[in-house]
Amino acid sequence: MEKSAKIYIAGHTGLVGSALMRQLESRGFTNLISKTQQQLDLTNQALVQKFFQQTQPDYVILAAAKVGGIYANNTYPADFIYQNMMIEANVINAAYEQKVRRLLFLGSTCIYPQAAAQPMSENALLTGVLEPTNEPYALAKIAGIKLCESYNRQHGTDFRSLMPTNLYGINDNFHPDNSHVIPALMQRFHQAKISKQPQVAVWGSGRALREFLYVDDMAAAAIFVLELAVKIYQENTTPMLSHINVGTGSEVTIRQLAEVMKQVVGFTGELEFDTSKPDGTPRKLIDISRLEKMGWRAETELETGLETTYKWYLKSLNLSKN
Repeated sequence: MEKSAKIYIAGHTGLVGSALMRQLESRGFTNLISKTQQQLDLTNQALVQKFFQQTQPDYVILAAAKVGGIYANNTYPADFIYQNMMIEANVINAAYEQKVRRLLFLGSTCIYPQAAAQPMSENALLTGVLEPTNEPYALAKIAGIKLCESYNRQHGTDFRSLMPTNLYGINDNFHPDNSHVIPALMQRFHQAKISKQPQVAVWGSGRALREFLYVDDMAAAAIFVLELAVKIYQENTTPMLSHINVGTGSEVTIRQLAEVMKQVVGFTGELEFDTSKPDGTPRKLIDISRLEKMGWRAETELETGLETTYKWYLKSLNLSKN
């Protein structure tokens, strides 16, 4: 991509979108387009069409989505499927109508069946039943992949899809009831350190295995895939199985994660694993061989990523007090 190319980042204030802005700016891209949710309602087709007509972006990265944890997914399933499908349909169709050069749709590895073989490859898509707690969100993300593929097949567009594993990092969601495991643990350890608590409770046995990707690595992978030559992208995908997994290819137990988190935060007390609470899925690892074959691999080690995230978290706490 030329450094002056107009690049629209949908969802630029979120965890992934803000990392994309940092990465693109650091690489010298000077014509980044962004709108907050208040400035542009992506579920409104007429407003999206008008925005694309006015801005005429060359490239689009679709990182905007309604996201949340298990509680939110269970409580608002209609919101999750409706809002995400509307966002995807409106942005992808507008990109086609305005002849955008290339679009990158960002999804999630929750698209894979609950009982998919580990590590989960791209081929596992649509081979089994989804995890019930986030089925509406997963179905919306699958629809986004299939929208991209369908426009490519019918209209010759160049719309691509990337499916990241569990993400964490700067601008993560630290909501007490609606955050994922890394921000939840980080907040818990920090509060325990400040209040000098003797121990921190961790849900489950600690034996469950998880894969974590630092969000700036995810952003780097997104730019890498967006800039891939058409020939390379098409050689490594098929028209009806075109999405690409992005992760680290390695996993840690929740116990190992908690031990590293304890060290990063500087908590000196004990860990207590609450086995009355669920472990969740025993293992969730993705196959990253497709992206590795294309030439990209994650660089940030878990401890390094957690240290950077904790520094940002401390800074955000100080800003909120002032």
